[in-house]
Amino acid sequence: MDDDLKKQLGKVANSIRQLSMEAVQKANSGHPGMPMGCAELGAFLYGVHMKHNPKNSKWANRDRLVLSAGHGSMWLYSCLHLAGFKLSMDEIKQFRQLHSKTPGHPEYGMTDGVEATTGPLGQGVGNAVGMALGMKILAAKFNRDEYPLFTGKVFAVAGDGCIMEGISSEASSLAGHLQLNNLVLIYDANNICLDGPLYECCSEDTKARYKAYNWDVYELDGYDLDGMEAVFGELRKKQEKPTLIVLRTVIGKGSPHKAGTHKVHGSPLGPEEVAASKEALGLPKEEFYVSQSVRTFFEQKIGKDAALESAWNEMFKRWAHAYPDLAKEYEKMQSQHLPDDLEETLWKVEIKSPIASRSASHNVLQTIGKVLPQVYGGSADLSGSDMTMMKDFPLIAPGNFSGRNIKYGVREFAMGAAANGLSLTGMITPYCGTFLTFSDYMRNSIRLASLSHYHTIYQFTHDSIFLGEDGPTHQSIEQLASLRAIPNLHVIRPADANEVKMAWLAALRYKGPTAIVLSRQNLPELDHTKIPYAEGMGRGAYIVKKEQGGAPNFTIFSTGSELSLAIEAAERLEKLGKRVRVVSMPCWALFDKQPDSYKQSVVEGDLGVRAAIEAAADFGWHKYVGRHGVTICMERFGESAPAPELAQEFGFTVDAVVERLIAHEKHS
Repeated sequence: MDDDLKKQLGKVANSIRQLSMEAVQKANSGHPGMPMGCAELGAFLYGVHMKHNPKNSKWANRDRLVLSAGHGSMWLYSCLHLAGFKLSMDEIKQFRQLHSKTPGHPEYGMTDGVEATTGPLGQGVGNAVGMALGMKILAAKFNRDEYPLFTGKVFAVAGDGCIMEGISSEASSLAGHLQLNNLVLIYDANNICLDGPLYECCSEDTKARYKAYNWDVYELDGYDLDGMEAVFGELRKKQEKPTLIVLRTVIGKGSPHKAGTHKVHGSPLGPEEVAASKEALGLPKEEFYVSQSVRTFFEQKIGKDAALESAWNEMFKRWAHAYPDLAKEYEKMQSQHLPDDLEETLWKVEIKSPIASRSASHNVLQTIGKVLPQVYGGSADLSGSDMTMMKDFPLIAPGNFSGRNIKYGVREFAMGAAANGLSLTGMITPYCGTFLTFSDYMRNSIRLASLSHYHTIYQFTHDSIFLGEDGPTHQSIEQLASLRAIPNLHVIRPADANEVKMAWLAALRYKGPTAIVLSRQNLPELDHTKIPYAEGMGRGAYIVKKEQGGAPNFTIFSTGSELSLAIEAAERLEKLGKRVRVVSMPCWALFDKQPDSYKQSVVEGDLGVRAAIEAAADFGWHKYVGRHGVTICMERFGESAPAPELAQEFGFTVDAVVERLIAHEKHS
């Protein structure tokens, strides 16, 4: 690298330091250490190496950078601002303030150029693995020898915390297995944690660990621009494996009294130390200063970036002319196209009865795979049990990405984060599966999908005590309530094959995450559920059995496998002269979005004794049944026994339900 360029990148690095420490100081909140320590890395990546177009941050073949060490967000914001993304200086000055585009941790969809929502450490590593996998999938599908449409790299910047979090182990193991040779993980190895020196809590050989994952590993001085140019340049020319770059840095570099200590990790430097740092770095006293030479440098870079995309666009036109059928497929995936007759197509899927809802979903998936090229799926070593395999398509395998099925192995946490990364390609609708109880392993990734409206679909099976003999370690009790508590997540628990079909339609239409919760045991098909989407599943809750002859004596709400029990209990109560309404409530979130007039017609008014039947914790049901309503739910963990015996033990039989409702009516 010539001396003039190195000198210019040094100015860029110091601009990153100044913007970062001053924004953190102005907010009186944040982490200045990582941005100051990694300033040269930011200058090199955004000023020289990365191929993207800040004026079109969604260019399909861009390099992507994920800041897994999200606490260092001002590093990313400084880089994005200087590089010419839509992030103004006013937003830099509003760091961590209400409604700013510079929140404490990066959020996808809020800030131009932010590729993923990160903050919980290690999530970004998993996201980057999913993105890299997604780009390999797209390359395998669309690239031709003379038309390399997808060649971008995925970079992730991680800190000590990311490396220690278990999710990075899962995700990195998967990346090594799949030979994702478009992924570069940059480890900001500054040997400092929030609590103090790294040696107080970690002494592993990280390089050896990653070599064992089947990664290539390099070690660099974080301030050696020539070294960066050599290593990153070589990886650009030829990369055979996912690559870890251990970047040796000094946290808070430039701070005379706090550099290299944990005091610069999670707290502002303080006004005096900011002033001392600026003096030590030779920076002007003017706050938020960026020199004209830095501005001019990036203006020239933007011109080069735009030319890259322009050349790619010309190639794309030639490719589309040469391969018109592929071009149509590309357009479908890019627009996430859903055919107008998709509901009709799903209703035509033949499914026998009785059938476990997991198996019904499996049947539906076979049709979805054929008509929607954007749908890719996988499982955490359970595809034969959670029924997630699309039989007409091969497996994705190491170095071979032409399949549609992903074996994530027993790596639920990484699976959730990687699925989010697949969604972030903008051209893939991912689904992933495991048992409902194991959704707990994935919870943080589900939460981030919900926060940022990723279009990720979860197929959770073995949804209640009725999975039987595996016992309480596998029987879900609290998971439904826990998932329903997450804003923006649609949790759908279908009662039969009809509702399963419409659950998939709901999940595909919703531009956010959906959890479809399914049974292991067989369920009967119900006549009451075979109604158009707009009248049933699309409403979230609907009346499946209407009371006759006046106001109901009982109104029973239910979901999933217990809906058939609710209907049978209602029929028994009618023989006793009672008027009964039964409401299927497969998706509370969808129901709560309905007009007040519709909600009132279903759950308000004189409804008699209100009851909820669900083989799970009753948390949340009193919103619908009222404080004095009956909840026939699980009040403790289950047992290991056949499902019929568990139904008797826990009161999920017609006799038990009717007896309890009649007794409640007498005493109310």
